[in-house]
Amino acid sequence: MSRQFDRRAFLRRGAAGAAALAVGPGLLAACSTDESGSGRQPGSGSSPRSGGTLRAAFVGGGASETLDFFNGPSALDLVRARAWHGTLGNLDPSGPDGVRYGVLKGIDIADDLSSYTLHVRPGVRFTDGSELTSADILHSLSALAAKSTLPVYRLAAANFDLAHARADGDLKVVLPTLRPIADGRMILCQGNFLVVKDGTRSFRASMPSCGPFRLTEFTAGQGAAFARYDDHYGHVPHLDGLELRSIADSTARAGALTSGEIDFAHDLSPVTARTLADHAGVQLVPTKSPYLVGLSFQMNMGVAPFDDARVREAFKLAVDREAMVRTVFYGNAEVGNDLPGLGFPDYAESLPQRAHDPERARELLKEAGADGMKVRLTTGPETPGMVEMATLYVEDLKKAGVRASVRELPAGQLYADFAGYAALPLAGSYQMPIPALSTYQMNTAGGAPSAFGWNRSGTDTLVAEARAESDPAKARELGTRAQRTRWAEGNQVLPVFKPNLNAQAEGVGGIRDDLFEQFPGFSQASLA
Repeated sequence: MSRQFDRRAFLRRGAAGAAALAVGPGLLAACSTDESGSGRQPGSGSSPRSGGTLRAAFVGGGASETLDFFNGPSALDLVRARAWHGTLGNLDPSGPDGVRYGVLKGIDIADDLSSYTLHVRPGVRFTDGSELTSADILHSLSALAAKSTLPVYRLAAANFDLAHARADGDLKVVLPTLRPIADGRMILCQGNFLVVKDGTRSFRASMPSCGPFRLTEFTAGQGAAFARYDDHYGHVPHLDGLELRSIADSTARAGALTSGEIDFAHDLSPVTARTLADHAGVQLVPTKSPYLVGLSFQMNMGVAPFDDARVREAFKLAVDREAMVRTVFYGNAEVGNDLPGLGFPDYAESLPQRAHDPERARELLKEAGADGMKVRLTTGPETPGMVEMATLYVEDLKKAGVRASVRELPAGQLYADFAGYAALPLAGSYQMPIPALSTYQMNTAGGAPSAFGWNRSGTDTLVAEARAESDPAKARELGTRAQRTRWAEGNQVLPVFKPNLNAQAEGVGGIRDDLFEQFPGFSQASLA
């Protein structure tokens, strides 16, 4: 960038965009199982019926924000990337394959589950005019995603033999599997696997892209500006432009919304959201199951006394889940049962709900010789509710005899040094809404750094067998067995699933149609 990001200029441009809204009414894009469902021809360059510039605010990562989304630790890094780059696809429970394809038009699976064939959508063009080909997808998966430091991107390398992946012409990519898997579409189409040009090594604002918007400005910790890409595949965005602002404080995001400075405020705190409930001109749009965020605490099994299963069980029994739902989220959340993936078909619903039993927790700690143990819980405001839940959890632990305290890091810093984060004895975390077994494979299998010392080959095998099973009943049985072990012996306390409490100005539409609401891409958003 040639100049610093100008927040006042953002407001001026936003006002000009608002004036442009008088040209015509907004139009919500139609939902479909395919991104071409809007009725526009791919790459047609046709003008959308609405216009204007939508201004949205998110929790950012401060100076650690980066255009390299493969290694960007903050939610805003992924939101920015989804507006800028084309995605393989998104999870869509209503879709024929459980996904909505993006730069792909489909994925075929070999009968023996030994390989997946990705069919590239013809006519997808980068902003430099070149066509997207199989080489671009191979590079994005094999050279970039596979080498990412973030577990969500390493998931492809954990399931596919990317070293032997190959292009079959310009419009097919063949991915051999490392082991038979039946749910590979769910892995590749989670909304976060984005495509850049073959040979990309560095990320800059001027690089070619094939997402719904072209990046025109970026300053870490402040914001980014985009202009509509008129040759976007599938459909042309309704918006003329998009501005993404980094505003860490929930109250400040809400204030910007009610004052008209922004049109969309992402992931507000429950307290802030309550203040907007009756505000004229503002609509609360919380995400719904299964698109709920799991809020959890990770115990490091490589650090005593969390290597003792009795201590881990005690920490699970100590938490008052119902109180967290009532106190932090005013009842607008779901009680968790120490397993991710609530609401997805592979979630182990049949397991008993773990009780709140501080007396039993105290007994277990005494049996393990850990009564009176001292521990510090490290967390940060990466998503609203994390710090408040940590504060309550520490009080719960004290009632069980643990000398617990909280260390709160600034917004965007909890995951900035991921190796340091994974070495913490007790850490706050959150889980994206992803199917349960995919979450295990991504975060836990094989003793991954994000597993915090959990390494159980038997459970890994059960998960692998479940994911290779084409019979849904047998897959569920195997998956439940794996999750039962994790529930009984695991090192994750997951007390609450909460919605993203988003809010938008009256007349804003289409954001939910884009799917992956935790990290919206705004490709179908419109202004009235």
